[in-house]
Parts: sequence; structure tokens; C-alpha cells
Amino acid sequence: MTAVATILARRRAGILLHPTSLPGEPANGDLGEDAHRFVDFLAASGICVWQILPHGPTHEDGSPYQALSVHAGNPLWISLRELVYCGWLNALDQPSEGKEVAWRRMKLREAFQAFEYGARDEEREAFREFCMTQAHWLDDFSLFAVLREEQQNRSWQDWPPELRNRDPEALYHARTRLLGGINQVKFEQFLFFRQWFALRTYATSKGVLLFGDLPIYVSLDSADVWAHRDQFDLDEEGNARTVAGVPPDYFSATGQRWGNPHYNWERMQEQGFSWWHERVRSLLSMYDLVRIDHFRGFEAFWSIPADQINAVKGEWVKAPGEALFTSLVREFGPLPVVAEDLGVITDEVTALRKRFAFPGMRILQFAFGGGADNPYLPHNHEVDAVAYTGTHDNDTTCGWFDQLNEDERERVSDYLGYPQEDMPWPLVRAALASVAGLAVLPMQDVLELGTESRMNTPSTTRGNWRWRFSWDQLTDTRRSRLAHLVRLYGRDGGRDGVTAKS
Repeated sequence: MTAVATILARRRAGILLHPTSLPGEPANGDLGEDAHRFVDFLAASGICVWQILPHGPTHEDGSPYQALSVHAGNPLWISLRELVYCGWLNALDQPSEGKEVAWRRMKLREAFQAFEYGARDEEREAFREFCMTQAHWLDDFSLFAVLREEQQNRSWQDWPPELRNRDPEALYHARTRLLGGINQVKFEQFLFFRQWFALRTYATSKGVLLFGDLPIYVSLDSADVWAHRDQFDLDEEGNARTVAGVPPDYFSATGQRWGNPHYNWERMQEQGFSWWHERVRSLLSMYDLVRIDHFRGFEAFWSIPADQINAVKGEWVKAPGEALFTSLVREFGPLPVVAEDLGVITDEVTALRKRFAFPGMRILQFAFGGGADNPYLPHNHEVDAVAYTGTHDNDTTCGWFDQLNEDERERVSDYLGYPQEDMPWPLVRAALASVAGLAVLPMQDVLELGTESRMNTPSTTRGNWRWRFSWDQLTDTRRSRLAHLVRLYGRDGGRDGVTAKS
């Protein structure tokens, strides 16, 4: 039995909530007290899985799918309150409105100063060991981060040629000149992973699995592309020759042009996919399950000339997905992977997914268009799947239902048996009742929230990734209702004694 099949052998329920959406300190949620309290809520409700979005440091727009590193953690997730408990910060003050992110970064600098002057020997040794064991990515990322700040956050393609092209002498002088900033970045990564693994240990003790996310593509403006240019389809100046996206379809006459550089798959395969091995090794150390975003790109990808402003003039190009996953399985054993197989999926993509026994995704908000053969309808689900009411890219279930026309609402209500409950609960029940081994609910649906609480609207750049909930929204009635439904549909992972209190 594969790793993911073992997890899905028992019916389980999960909640999709990015840590930035947790309550707590200013700017965003983090890995501190509220994250642990959320684990308590999940365990008390019989929820076995906590799914999050990618954990990397983001660009200024906050999108977790355009990270500055595939290995690093987002330093804004570091709990400052935990640093107060460690003695590396004084009692926290309140930031000025609109200055919350700058305030967090200032507090992290203060914490490093306190660490430098007052850390115990065992803490210093732990930091040194972290820097040594993670040097294969940390050295490049820390230098990239301070250079990028020095260059006013310009993409590395616009840096002076000697830095852009990683001239050894220029990098040596930069490391010497910027040593303090480099050590600051390394310290922040040390804190992130220290708090992350404390949270993971706590979740494990409560029977909660952590479910991460691997975006198929990497941001052009990232430490990974800067440090490993030969792994990507770039020209001599480091600009992308071709970029990723999807072709025109029913939803967009011009397709989607994402702008990520494509991989130099030939070079990667020559090197035994070593770059991918390092990336997957990092993720497997952090998560029990990993979702691969845009899985179909491993069978064939839509390649768009970089000089095109949209995706119309792209073409399908075959990818060595089977060779890559064979290599990864040889290195790591069966992979605990869920494949994001949404959109127009060919027989070849499905065959690749099934070849490695990766469950696919079934989104109920997509289920009610077309006929009875719609694969997202619950009666067409398979055990080897993950059922969702919606994802981070969808509207909330209440918002989705409110925007349907009268005929569409009638079809949904007819299929669901004309439920007496208000949305989102009929769709929540349908997800939990599915035969799919895992059913995942966005936290917004548990809280019965509308469109104003949507996490992301694809193809837009404003107002995304900012939603947060508050504990007073999670009423006793909602806790009890969720716990009851999880038990009713046998999704408490086989655990006994589940209660609705946390």
C-alpha cells in the first residue's frame, strides 16, 4: 500500500486554512499560540488533516504561489510572542496602522540582537547546526534576500551584471559586506523552522496530519532561479525564453499567462532530477501529505513565448513526468502526494496520476454543470480522491450559491434532495458523505461566510491572501455541528471520544 493510500485507508476530514488567516498578532496569523489552539479545535472536532497553502516567503503581493524560495519559510509567520517567552523580545507594543509588516520585521531584528548578546550556549549551537545542515539552500537564499533588499526589491535580472551573473569575486565581497544582514536572514529561518517543527510535533500528538502544497512552477524572481539558472529555460541575461500558463478556454478567450519560467527538463534529467530531489526532501520533512499544484504540467505544459502578452500563441510541450516521479519514488519510496488535476485533463494526465497512485481532487462547486457524468458529482467520486466544497481559488460556498441563477440553484437543490438547511451545510454534508477517502472544507465554509471572505480571485492582484478569522466566529453551535457531521459520516479517522470542545 502506498503512503497516501495508507492515510486514505481510513475516512478522514480536513480543514483548509492558511496560517496567515489565523487570529493573533498584527499583520497576519503565525505559528504561535493560535496555531496550537487551532490544532486543538481540529482534534476536538474529529478533524484529522490541516491543509495549508505554500509556506515560502512571498513577494510584495503576498501570493504564496510566487515565493522567493522553494525551501525557505515565510518569516512573517514567526510568532513574536514566542520570542518574548524566549527572552529575545520585551513585551510587545502595538504597531501603527498600516505599518504592521514593518513592525514585525523590526521586532525580528531586535530579537536577533538579543540572541547575539544573550543566547545560551545550547541555543547558539542549535543555530550553528541549523545553518550547517541547511547550507545547501540557506547560503544562497540569505545572500539573495539581502541583495534584493539592497537593490530596492528589484528582480535579480535587473541587478548589476556581476551580481546577476554570480561572479565569484562579487559574491565574496557581497557576503563580507552584508554579513550582518545575511546572519539576520539565517536567524529568521532558524526561528521559522524551530516553531514549525514544534507545531508539527504538537499536531502529531493530537492526531492531526499537516497537508502542504507544492506549486509546480517557481517564481522567476527567486533565489532558486538566480542560483540554479541552468535548471530553467533562460537566456544569457537570465530572462525567461518561455513562460508558463494555460491555453484559452471557456473561461478566458486569451488563456492565462502566469509568467513563471519553464524548466530545462533536459538538463534536469541529465542530472538525475537532483534539484527536484532537494525540493521534495524539504517538503517531506515538513508535511504528512503534499498537494502538487497544476499536476497536468508534469505530463505536458503550455509553453508561451516570453514576449507574448497573453497565452494565445502557446503550444503543448511534453514533460518527463514519469521519469521524474520514478526517480523520486526510487529516492523516497511511495510519495504521499495528492494531484491537483482540475481543468481540462487528458487521458495521459490521468494515466500518469494513476501510475503513481496519486489521488485526484473533486470540487463540488464544479459538479453541477453538464450532465450526470460530471466527475465532480458525488456519485462519481472514488475512494482514491480528495473531495472539497471549494478551494482557495473558489468563492466561499455561500458566495458561490448566492451568485447562481435560479435554474442553477434549482439543479443544486434537486441533486441534494431539497435540503432544509441553508448553505453551506448541504454542500458540506455532500463532501463529508462522499466515498472519497479525504474530504476537505475551507474554514470559511465552517464559519458560514460569504464572498467578502474569499481568499483569492484568480487573475486579479488586489485584495487577495488577506482574509483572517476571529475566534468569536467559531461559535459553540458551529463547533458542535461540525463535530457531529464528522462523526455522522465516519470521518474522525477512527478515533474514539471526539468532542466538540477545545
